[in-house]
Amino acid sequence: MVSGMATFRAALSSASLGSVRSSLGARVGSGGADKPPRYSAAGLFIKGARREEWPRVWREVDLARSYDAIIIGGGVHGLATAYYLATNHGITNVAVLDKAYLGSGGSGRNTAIVRSNYLTPEGVAFYDRSLTLYNSMSTDLNLNVMFSERGHMTLAHTDGALRTMNWRAEVNKLQNIDSSVIDPAEVKKLAPSLDVSGDTRYPILGALYHPPGGTIRHDAVVWGYARGADHRGVQMHQRTEVFDILCEGGDGPDGKGPGGRVTGVRTNRGDISAPIVVNCTAGWATTISDMAGVRLPITTHPLQAAVTEPVKVFLPTVVVSGSLHVYVSQTDRGELVFGASVDPYATYSMKGSLEFTEELAGHVLELMPGIGRMRLLRQWAGLCDMTPDYSPVMGFTPVDGFLCDVGWGTYGFKAGPVSGEQMAEAIATGRTPKLIEPFALSRFAAGDLVGEKGAAAVGH
Repeated sequence: MVSGMATFRAALSSASLGSVRSSLGARVGSGGADKPPRYSAAGLFIKGARREEWPRVWREVDLARSYDAIIIGGGVHGLATAYYLATNHGITNVAVLDKAYLGSGGSGRNTAIVRSNYLTPEGVAFYDRSLTLYNSMSTDLNLNVMFSERGHMTLAHTDGALRTMNWRAEVNKLQNIDSSVIDPAEVKKLAPSLDVSGDTRYPILGALYHPPGGTIRHDAVVWGYARGADHRGVQMHQRTEVFDILCEGGDGPDGKGPGGRVTGVRTNRGDISAPIVVNCTAGWATTISDMAGVRLPITTHPLQAAVTEPVKVFLPTVVVSGSLHVYVSQTDRGELVFGASVDPYATYSMKGSLEFTEELAGHVLELMPGIGRMRLLRQWAGLCDMTPDYSPVMGFTPVDGFLCDVGWGTYGFKAGPVSGEQMAEAIATGRTPKLIEPFALSRFAAGDLVGEKGAAAVGH
């Protein structure tokens, strides 16, 4: 990193940081009037007794003309990056821009499953750190994110699938991940509603069981990071669409492309200058990166999901079948949440299809014939940014000051906390953290792919 990072570090000298902290005043102080209110049972009682309103979770402020860093994308990844920049590194002159509302993209459309039982050592270490952050998130953010550690079970229907499960289990154990292969009797004990008989078209031969896996409330994660970042001085700007990324000195038109450096962004609310711009836009990743002259090996595919009417809770664990391309979990309210793999065509359309519903229902009924009379309430879709090796693109790019945290495909929500933590470190130090080194954009030119498809072939 040269000129852009040098400019950024100069802007964040001790004198500059001192003035930023001074301008925030009581907002980040230990006893200031604007300190975030503590959510607690006592606070709930007092507010109710006094008939007092709770303050807004985050502020709406005027858009400034310059920032130390701009993050494009107001989902979990963008908000986590902003939160950890402020919390871990004291960098608070940051703007998070979203063309709609916070959490309107994949962060609000996923099925909220978290786990760390991936296939490659690089993936396992990365997602395990994220799961650790999720476990402590309610305390760290003082907001109940409703994490439910209910276990995650990946079914094997063939001898080949069973071999893969054993392979993944051994990789997991070497990384100190709680993961093991269980037989059909144990599968039935954990999920009595599953048909483990040998009479089905795809009999269940076993499963990879991961007890630490579970579900979490995705909206609460978005709100928690937004609230935490806001009260440390970060600004969130909704309905702010980025039309262009301003660059200079590059090999391409308008100073874009390799050899150039970022100077700011152009939005529907005017130009904003900044030496650092971070792309956290998931399905729109290539659209934004193209604005800086950076090409990404990413295609965008829809991922559909559906939910049923609520019934008494009977499915205590998350169930996944790669062979049937389906997964299912049950919420605390009793709805069954289903999903499948990404649609096979690349598009930005988020319309649901009857074909998806029919195929999904058929496969789910093969696993659990007893739910045939349940009614489907609704279905929806989100956009997934898929890379050739089913692993993300993270860190610096050939354009100085332009960073990416994209390419997450169907598993970005699981990685939100650790991605924000590591991207914040990269921005603050100008160096690539060890945990994200395997996910550099340069790996595609070097042919050093990660190869996570064996553990991420189903969209969950």
